[in-house]
Amino acid sequence: MLQQSMSFTPYSGQSQQHASLPEKDLLYTILCDLKRTSREYTTAATEANCMGVRQMFTSLLHSTLQMQGSVYQLMSQQYMYNTSSSAMRQDIEKQIRKHQQDEQQTNQFINNALHGPSPYSSYSSGSAGYGNTQQQPYMM
Repeated sequence: MLQQSMSFTPYSGQSQQHASLPEKDLLYTILCDLKRTSREYTTAATEANCMGVRQMFTSLLHSTLQMQGSVYQLMSQQYMYNTSSSAMRQDIEKQIRKHQQDEQQTNQFINNALHGPSPYSSYSSGSAGYGNTQQQPYMM
């Protein structure tokens, strides 16, 4: 009797397409996994102390990004992936300039932290609170 209640028909006649994920959903899942894996490899490469380990994760990241690009291209060609609206060129250029400014400031900060301020640098720009250097009158 226990065997009867546990018995079932393994295949009920439905087509295989209905039993598994549609191709679009499967590819989207793969694409998401490749994106997640890319983030993980980037973190691992960034935090690696050993140059060999860093190179290994960088290589894995590169191949993962290539796979992600291939899956994206396939989905795009099959109209399975809706891209966001295209950004205006001005907006992109503005973001690039901001990133370049941030990078320059970060490099200056690191350079000053490692080597001390340069004797040729000027603090009159107002950054880091050095711009307001008025002399206080001497009082007796």
